[in-house]
Amino acid sequence: MTGEILVPDRSGVNEHYWLALDARHLVFQECLSCDKPRLPPRTECPHCLSDAWEWRRASGAAKLISWVVYQTAFHPAFADRLPYTVAVVELIEGPRLISNIVEVDDPETLMIDQDLELVIQHERGTAITRFRPFVRGSSNTHNGVVN
Repeated sequence: MTGEILVPDRSGVNEHYWLALDARHLVFQECLSCDKPRLPPRTECPHCLSDAWEWRRASGAAKLISWVVYQTAFHPAFADRLPYTVAVVELIEGPRLISNIVEVDDPETLMIDQDLELVIQHERGTAITRFRPFVRGSSNTHNGVVN
């Protein structure tokens, strides 16, 4: 790999999120005051500012909201991945996150609201959330743990 290694902040409010990914589960926070789900983790709800929340386990099912295909690496850590697809993904539970779309031969086949499923991949020892198109009738399961 070229360039510096990027390492996520695994401390404070982020710790449980990364520990769950290590255990092959995607989790999100849900506000106990207004019931709004959220990602990334925060100490207060961005909707009502409550500091009362719980972790919830995501199913792994999602919809594609938007995406871009990078042909240029704007950070040296990503140079060996070109081209790669960065997307806004909405979990069926509600929260949105930025992730990568993988296992797509032609990004031109991606569509808004396309069904996706979670793929937990490891990169330099860190579990990372990525998504791939969900194909009904395949061995893909929407169970939140797919490799």
